[in-house]
Amino acid sequence: MVLVWGVVIFAAVMRAFTGFGFALAAVPVFSQIMAPSEAVVLSASLTLAVSLLTRKTYWGESSLKPMIPMLLLALLGTLLGARLLMGLSPAQFQLWIGLAVVAASLVLSLYRPAQGARLPGGVWRAVAGAASGLLNGAFAIPGPPVVVYAVAAEPEPRRARALLMTFFLFSAVMALASYALAGLVTPQAPLLFALAFPAMYLGDKLGYYLFTRYGSRFYRRVAVAVLLAVGVTTTVRALLQLGAWNG
Repeated sequence: MVLVWGVVIFAAVMRAFTGFGFALAAVPVFSQIMAPSEAVVLSASLTLAVSLLTRKTYWGESSLKPMIPMLLLALLGTLLGARLLMGLSPAQFQLWIGLAVVAASLVLSLYRPAQGARLPGGVWRAVAGAASGLLNGAFAIPGPPVVVYAVAAEPEPRRARALLMTFFLFSAVMALASYALAGLVTPQAPLLFALAFPAMYLGDKLGYYLFTRYGSRFYRRVAVAVLLAVGVTTTVRALLQLGAWNG
């Protein structure tokens, strides 16, 4: 639990500072110390709880209407992704997480929103929503497609953060419902949540404080650098495990 607390605090700071990054940072580490199903349920439940408790810090700063098609497609993707989760080994689970994180980090490092730019149109929203749902159901990591969609076109950190947090609130609901239907929510899940949530709340408070002071200058660089490090580490560990098993 000491390791879980440290990971949760770090990932919660990332989420509160940038609007994304909790699952990307936490699930790869969770998957090293618990079953994949427990890792994704814990991540989704922590995200949902803190999103509801802190909604006044982001709710209403981004329009909900453009998200509706994204959320509907994300729901379909989440249901499919939850089925895929049951067919993955722990090493495969970690490998796909690591590759998704690395890809998202590289894309975010190459694209920067221009001043006055508008969010992409309906086709890009649909693609982002469906891909996000698939990753959400399989790995509890809805972030990469929607993060790229938001930060590639939104120059204002506060609006980009609000869009992401609003989307991830609904994504967490979809993920938990899908896991429950798939029978992945075990009796141990509430205990893990209760033990980890104080760390989540503490990290959120610290991250929001840092965002209000430094977010406009550093939020993008910090997020990309940390997520890239997490993705590379997770991918290398998974490849080593797969190589050892094949050997």
